[in-house]
Amino acid sequence: MAIISKKKPSFPIQQELKDYLIRYNRGVSLPLSYEDLLNYENAIAYYDKNGEDTLWESVFFNHLDIQHIYDGLKYIYAQLHAGGDLKVIDHLYIDRIDLCVYGNTKPFRIRVVNKINDLFNYFYVKKVDASRVYGLELEHLLSPNSINFLIDETTLVEEHIHGIPGDQFMKNQIHAEDLNEIRLAKEFVKFNERCFVRLLGDMHSSNFVVEVIPDFDEMHYRIRAIDFDQQSYEGRRVIYMPQFFKQNNPIIQLGLKHMEPKLELQYQKEERARIARRVKTSHIRLKKLVKCMRNDRISTEENFKNLREELAEYYKDPVFLGCRNMGEILEESLRQLVKQPTRPR
Repeated sequence: MAIISKKKPSFPIQQELKDYLIRYNRGVSLPLSYEDLLNYENAIAYYDKNGEDTLWESVFFNHLDIQHIYDGLKYIYAQLHAGGDLKVIDHLYIDRIDLCVYGNTKPFRIRVVNKINDLFNYFYVKKVDASRVYGLELEHLLSPNSINFLIDETTLVEEHIHGIPGDQFMKNQIHAEDLNEIRLAKEFVKFNERCFVRLLGDMHSSNFVVEVIPDFDEMHYRIRAIDFDQQSYEGRRVIYMPQFFKQNNPIIQLGLKHMEPKLELQYQKEERARIARRVKTSHIRLKKLVKCMRNDRISTEENFKNLREELAEYYKDPVFLGCRNMGEILEESLRQLVKQPTRPR
């Protein structure tokens, strides 16, 4: 069972990473900062449609500040979703601003509504953390999912990732009659492999969503990470493998029910091959990102030393023992895709 024992600290964005973000249109100038949103006057608990406390609070601003806040948030939305084209905000309004009161980073969630058809979307404003930025960029480069985010000094803006929260899916839909158990189990194997190869930790059911994708003859699924704070931070191998979190047991049990070891091995091999192709197609950009990580501090000395020892033993490859930080460990983890088409069991 995987357990994270201590609260992870936030790491600042170093100059080399700033330059990388600007180079790839992630680093921009925003009209509002995370700190600006902290200047709210009042807040009330936000309840879901079933009357249950969501542990988010809706916040309210002074009437002298609210127009400036709303205009700034619409401008950010245009930068995030329309390349800065301000024409799109003419028919938008800010419906609600919520603050997550239970998370370490205390993000704001912004609900934006289209006046013409009442459709809405969300985005998030958070405090910058280098671990999270590396996690978001690696998700964009190495997973099947593209992802939009922007950085301005100490402020991080992220698009909303659509899907059913993993804990809610396991509570309400895991026993549905139309659930395709085998395909869901297969997707979890692939998700587990992606997290492990790129060292994304803490993927228990509250930190991912399940996309349900109807096809012409059956349901398909994709599991997507939504929390990237634990990118290359923890010192234990099992933290990077969702299969070891007890919160994920309902999906894990489906795998045990339907999947023979040789079939699981096949899906692992297929996913590793896909990641290897993404490494090749994004080689230049990925190389620059990993160089930033190698020159950065995003974990503790104790954690990276312990992880390199565990991975050296796990892969039976002493090359990990020469790694000097988490960036070098990640680089070697990606090299293992070529060295070993399947990982040890």
